Amino acid sequence: MPPHENTLRVGVQLHPQHTELDQLRTAWREADALGVDSIWTWDHFLPHHGDPAGNHFECWSLLSAMAVETSRATIGPLVSCTAFRNPHVLADMARTVDQLSGGRLVLGLGAGWFEAEHTEYGIPFPGPAERVDAFAAAIAAIKERLGKLNPGPAGPLPLLIGGAGRRRTLELVAREADWWNWYGWASEDPVADFRELNGVLDQWCERVGRDPGEVARTVMVNPDQLPLVEGFAEAGAVHVVLSLAAPYDLRQVEELLKVREALGSGPGRAS
Repeated sequence: MPPHENTLRVGVQLHPQHTELDQLRTAWREADALGVDSIWTWDHFLPHHGDPAGNHFECWSLLSAMAVETSRATIGPLVSCTAFRNPHVLADMARTVDQLSGGRLVLGLGAGWFEAEHTEYGIPFPGPAERVDAFAAAIAAIKERLGKLNPGPAGPLPLLIGGAGRRRTLELVAREADWWNWYGWASEDPVADFRELNGVLDQWCERVGRDPGEVARTVMVNPDQLPLVEGFAEAGAVHVVLSLAAPYDLRQVEELLKVREALGSGPGRAS
């Protein structure tokens, strides 16, 4: 979605844990048919809610299948941890999935936070400052490699950065990202917190010499936060994503679609 468009887009993130592959595949096909603007999954190796030994599936393998089993919605990881894969290889994976999808991928990236999965898979988990340093370096490497690949991405392949760090993360968003995502699941007043952070991002854009309107603002919400969607839109969100656990009650997605229609934003692919 071009950041300057004054319309609300909506999507769904399908949790790849405590589920079966058939459930996931049915859910993303049905969500695409319903007319959502985006479909996402997350990039983890272990469940981080419920039974830690429960079912869990890998992000980029799922996105490859999603790319060929959907036809309209934008797809992507919300978000992919840059510590898990060589950034040049990750760029190649993203380019390939984008080609499979016909140019519908959004490359969501994050620095990582779930220490248990790093330990389980033998991946280093340094302190916060070192993780952000590595994240910034990975973003630069990904952009470099995307410029060298032949063929390149099939579509615009926008870069989304997720996070709320006021200093380093939001500065990186201002410098590098096309989209910024915030997830205020632990916030006591999510709309107010998002509005404040949105303003901080505007300030960073001004400091680095970038038009704040070039960065699309996205918010992920839980089902119990659906009543807040209009407030998020008023606070500057142009895309709201419902985070949905199995068994994927798509009636909640339909509620989000009704909000989109009430706010005057008809269906249309984000890009």
